[in-house]
Amino acid sequence: MQTAYTIEQLRAAVADAVRAPSLHNSQPWRFRLRDGGIEVSVDPARRLPATDPSGWGARLACGAALFNLRLSLAVAGTPAQVRLRPYPADSDVVARLVPDRPRRPTPTEQSLHGAIAHRFSNRAPFWPDPVPADARWRLGEAAQTEGAWLELVIGTSAVAMVAEIARSANRVLERDPAYRAEAAEWIRSEPADDGIPAAAGGPKSEPQDLLPQRAFGTRHRAPGRDFEPEPLVAVLGSPSDATTDQIAAGQALQRVLLTATDAGLSVSMLSQPIEVPGAREQLRLALGRYGTPQMVMRIGFGQPGWPTPRRSPAEVIDLAVPQA
Repeated sequence: MQTAYTIEQLRAAVADAVRAPSLHNSQPWRFRLRDGGIEVSVDPARRLPATDPSGWGARLACGAALFNLRLSLAVAGTPAQVRLRPYPADSDVVARLVPDRPRRPTPTEQSLHGAIAHRFSNRAPFWPDPVPADARWRLGEAAQTEGAWLELVIGTSAVAMVAEIARSANRVLERDPAYRAEAAEWIRSEPADDGIPAAAGGPKSEPQDLLPQRAFGTRHRAPGRDFEPEPLVAVLGSPSDATTDQIAAGQALQRVLLTATDAGLSVSMLSQPIEVPGAREQLRLALGRYGTPQMVMRIGFGQPGWPTPRRSPAEVIDLAVPQA
């Protein structure tokens, strides 16, 4: 049985890990080898003080990257045992992975791993086709597998209620000059390895839109290309909101996103009602759920979205720490 990961295994796994989503595509993660284990850390240099003052978004993103890392290692035949927050005195290290007993990857792991390269947020309008019941069931199972819950918001009035909470949260955020300035800093009009390319930002928001969109898009949409009037809205939540819950929620989010991609679905994420504490509590009460909402998603069928750029593994891997 392998007792330590190698730098080659780390590089291969990180190539998948960096495909995870993050607020503004800020990619707030770093990876390193330490005593034969792989560690995933929040990158303090990539925090978003106006958008994510508590660090919730960075931890969620690192959890999503951690899930991709787990998948990559499992498909390579070197699955990992994972410990969250391994060093209480170092809050930036979100997880440590050490080799587990070798085994063949499961069909689900292979399918989800194959979806990594094809998953990206789709901020454009979706088609009116409903999401089939079996796909909805798979999404719920994906969240539960990672210890989270997924509430599908069903019915016109329920969707309208969640939409109003999201729009209200968006208005609160947009009134903050620092928030607007920070978002603008991550819009890319020239080639870059992070941030949101203007082409991937989706069409500009219009007054009739049901759900709020971040002001990344610059394109006006053609007449008749409004967003779907009855989108499938889903809320991902965790049992509590401790740091480890947020990391685990990031893993659940990525499993849901990859499950959706594998099912041929498109997803866009709306974090505004999570970023505003009052809106987050309103959302929890509206759903009647115990625990804490961690992400709102719009799910449906649509044309392929636009991939956002990623930094190379070499840019996010720290030099190996010598064994003690």
